[in-house]
Amino acid sequence: MSKYQLIATSAMGLEAIVAKEVKDLGYECEVENGRINFRGDELAIVRSNLWLRTADRIKLKVGEFKATTFDELFEKTKALPWEQFLPENAEFPVSGKSVKSKLFSVSDCQAIVKKAIVERLRNQYKKTGWFDENGPLFKIEVSLLKDVALLTIDCSGAGLHRRGYRAGQGEAPIKETLAAALVQLTNWTPERPFVDPFCGSGTIPIEAALIGQNIAPGFNREFVSEAWDWISDKLWDEGRTEAEDLAKYDQPLDITGSDVDHRMVKIAGENAFEAGLGDLVTFKQMQVKDFTTTKDYGVIVGNPPYGERLGDKNEVEKMYRDMGQAFAPYDTWSVYMLTSNENFEACYGKPATKKRKLFNGFIRTDYYQYWGKRPPRNQV
Repeated sequence: MSKYQLIATSAMGLEAIVAKEVKDLGYECEVENGRINFRGDELAIVRSNLWLRTADRIKLKVGEFKATTFDELFEKTKALPWEQFLPENAEFPVSGKSVKSKLFSVSDCQAIVKKAIVERLRNQYKKTGWFDENGPLFKIEVSLLKDVALLTIDCSGAGLHRRGYRAGQGEAPIKETLAAALVQLTNWTPERPFVDPFCGSGTIPIEAALIGQNIAPGFNREFVSEAWDWISDKLWDEGRTEAEDLAKYDQPLDITGSDVDHRMVKIAGENAFEAGLGDLVTFKQMQVKDFTTTKDYGVIVGNPPYGERLGDKNEVEKMYRDMGQAFAPYDTWSVYMLTSNENFEACYGKPATKKRKLFNGFIRTDYYQYWGKRPPRNQV
């Protein structure tokens, strides 16, 4: 099998978590802003698509070079071995972006890259005229940053956050990839209770359940690279068989999601059912101020309203105060809250043990972490 240069793209702030996932799959990697670079064979493309919970997508790097003129971009693109990846009937649209580069016209860069690839394939396939492009899809991107062109092929298709279970959603759903990261940044283990008091459409509890039972997040979806003839069906079967074998379907879980909106609670239940987790996650309508528990050493993870709109701020900050009072009696519980509200700690009633800067879409947020007492060694 060949070795390819692969890129797992990442939201800002999640690079280290994606890198850990790549290493856990057995691949050495290097981290840059927004991307994790690693090498692997065809099976690595399969496994990284199936298993990476917090990456945005998997790309295959075809080439990277300096380009300050259109001629340079054309010739260096044409010199790359496109025939190794694209069959004669490949559909290959070209997208692009340019940041701080002399070649700033994205549409021109896209057209030149497309023309260069066509020239290369004409020579390789001994063909005149245009290609039919009625075969498998290869989405090519030319990305220019400070005059360096990076040419990639998308191996995922729809972003990896699209797990296939979201039947419905609320107004501002959290991405599944970020939800998985929020869970992975906690001290939760599958033996401990897990609560999301702002569950919305259920994304965080569902991602916790997938993690708790070690279910590959891409197990129930398709990827654009499944149609490529140089990645055999046998490899995809092998990857999915591995995922099936590693899943811990017998692992009991104590996961609860609650929300003040009964419509969201219903949607969350439907999404959990779509994910095959209907019996594992409990959803109920409840305000956070009514939280009570008789259990110890649990973990609370939430993405509460931020109060971004002026009229909502006072109401949201009152809810933060109610939350702090509701959670205060439970000193064995750990609490993790994601919000952009800079008054959170003051409203909650105490400073966080630790804060981590993350981005929820384009909103800069902090992940406030309050660590509870450690369980005795003979417990979880």
